[in-house]
Amino acid sequence: MDSNLLRSYFATVYELPSENGVLRVSLDGEIVKDIATLPELLRRDFAVLTAYNPRSMLLPRRVNDTRHQVLRDLLVYGCYRVEHCVGYDEEPEGVWREPAWLVHGIDRKEAIDFGRTFRQNTIVYCQGARPELIVTDPTCDDIGKTFQGHWRVRS
Repeated sequence: MDSNLLRSYFATVYELPSENGVLRVSLDGEIVKDIATLPELLRRDFAVLTAYNPRSMLLPRRVNDTRHQVLRDLLVYGCYRVEHCVGYDEEPEGVWREPAWLVHGIDRKEAIDFGRTFRQNTIVYCQGARPELIVTDPTCDDIGKTFQGHWRVRS
């Protein structure tokens, strides 16, 4: 995977819904010695999935919205609790924002399969308070290759 693309994935800010309001996080934090200090949501197992812009190809909004709704419907039919979230570039000149789904309790392999099915370069998966960036597009790297991150809670 291209190192610039990998850096941008780790710096992406995610706005995740939590019991205490919106939680802003990224994967570029320091090692957390005591996971009990993390917000409760980040200590649960979940994935962040999207169907927007497969393989980084910009699609018309209507196409992206339709793909994203199909992804949500499949997740809901699979009995997952799904909530809207968003990932974006926080750089001052950044204009990239992408809707995503926070999928509670999904199995890691199934999350990878959804990423592959919807042609995403990567997905975010969290298990045991440890976030991973997982490759789901074989043109980027080996499917399932993992880049370990650490939560950074942003204000």
